[in-house]
Amino acid sequence: MFEQVFVILRGRTTRHAIAFTISRATDSLEFLNCLPVLACTSRTGKDVPMSTELDLLPESTQRLVRTVDGLTDEQWGEPSALPGWTRGHVVAHVTLNAEGLAEVLRGVARGEAVPMYPSQEARDDGIAELAAADPAMVRERFLASGTRFLDAFGQVPDDMWSATVERVPGGRVFPASAVLGMRLREVEIHHVDLDAGYAQADWPPAFSALVIDAMTVRGAAQQPFVAHATDLDRSWSFGDGGPTVTGAAADLAWWLTGRGNGENLTSNDGVLPGIETW
Repeated sequence: MFEQVFVILRGRTTRHAIAFTISRATDSLEFLNCLPVLACTSRTGKDVPMSTELDLLPESTQRLVRTVDGLTDEQWGEPSALPGWTRGHVVAHVTLNAEGLAEVLRGVARGEAVPMYPSQEARDDGIAELAAADPAMVRERFLASGTRFLDAFGQVPDDMWSATVERVPGGRVFPASAVLGMRLREVEIHHVDLDAGYAQADWPPAFSALVIDAMTVRGAAQQPFVAHATDLDRSWSFGDGGPTVTGAAADLAWWLTGRGNGENLTSNDGVLPGIETW
């Protein structure tokens, strides 16, 4: 039996913690305590809770672990849904993403600005190199990266979440408070990208809503429009005016990442706005 244990700690204290286990044999998920709501600052300047991401990440990670663990070596080298990438490339990317974000958070905990990647070239080369490695080794590193990320998350003091860090030196800047949501999106969206039986329709509704929330500030739309999720009876504005794009929240979220062709979506002017790939 293989058992992977993840622990999230609130700041540096140990009084409040949430832990869960992933077992290849039993697929068990056991919550030991409830983590108090953490607050972060959104790009709009308003305080928003990270509790939703904390609620979703354990099970999202467990689902991805099961899928990766179930891939055969032959499936590992087969094409994913991402152009030019095998499933091995996707797993390598998700692994290195967790490791990079962990280093970011460890830097924040030390009061140091540590970029997520040394450079864009180093990031790309690292993915290619890891994707070509032995699948068994990559699986173990993938599992370890989840523990590494959550351990680093637990090291960040409550008063340091507003610290800003860079994706690469001189590149895009983001607050430490955004890291949890970034990791959740990587896990769920790239799980679908694996093209191994998990689809956006399997996303929890709360995650689909989080993706649409994130995309409203991404600026990926080529024209203004309104997105209306029929299953959530909720709308989001992307700029002022424009057509209304309607469909299930998961299909809207998938489309807003630049994936697919807007399957199952409709626009009241008959044309879906263009979206840049995430």
